[in-house]
Amino acid sequence: MHLPRFLRPRLVVSAHCDLPCGVYDPAQARIEAESIKAIAEKYQASDDPEFRTRSLIIKEQRAELVKHHLWVLWTDYFKAPHFEKYPQLHGLFNEATKLAGAGGAKGSVDPAVAERLLGKIEEISKIFWETKQS
Repeated sequence: MHLPRFLRPRLVVSAHCDLPCGVYDPAQARIEAESIKAIAEKYQASDDPEFRTRSLIIKEQRAELVKHHLWVLWTDYFKAPHFEKYPQLHGLFNEATKLAGAGGAKGSVDPAVAERLLGKIEEISKIFWETKQS
């Protein structure tokens, strides 16, 4: 069935992301991951049980935010042409979100785990900024 001419769009636009591209930035995930690392370091330096409990709660909240920010980039910003040009991208997101999750920074108080997470976010960030240049 064809739409009457007056109902057809007059202008057709396309974009590679859902909103203007300025709203996406891997820095959001990086900032939360830096918080996780700092919390893990403070946790390791303290023997106060109340402080350690609060630290774990906050660290887990930050880890969920890291996953959220990564998922938004993965699902909303990056599109098929990006994944074709950077075939490692799916793997990087999978590894980074796993490192933010229960098997990684969320479930660990080892600053080295948070450092590995930051490394994966940096790899994603490099690709992100390369795509912004195109």
